[in-house]
Amino acid sequence: MARVLMYLTEYCGYCRRAERLLAAKGVADVERIRVDLHPERRREMIERSGRWTVPQIWIGRRHIGGYDDMAALDRAGCLDALLAAPD
Repeated sequence: MARVLMYLTEYCGYCRRAERLLAAKGVADVERIRVDLHPERRREMIERSGRWTVPQIWIGRRHIGGYDDMAALDRAGCLDALLAAPD
């Protein structure tokens, strides 16, 4: 299974939705980076993604975007293959 990395904050509804979708897909191990606790990591997130909103999600080396982007991949039938790919 591919490595999943997510930048998030504690009080973000979209972050919780992303976590629920990943859990429903059987992803138990998500590397979570709390940008509300570590402001320097928010700067890192913005530099890596070009976006300032959370969540920002990577599956393997691919930047997926936020929850809406990941949900769209799921609706298109592409998310499972990304998650199943080896890192």
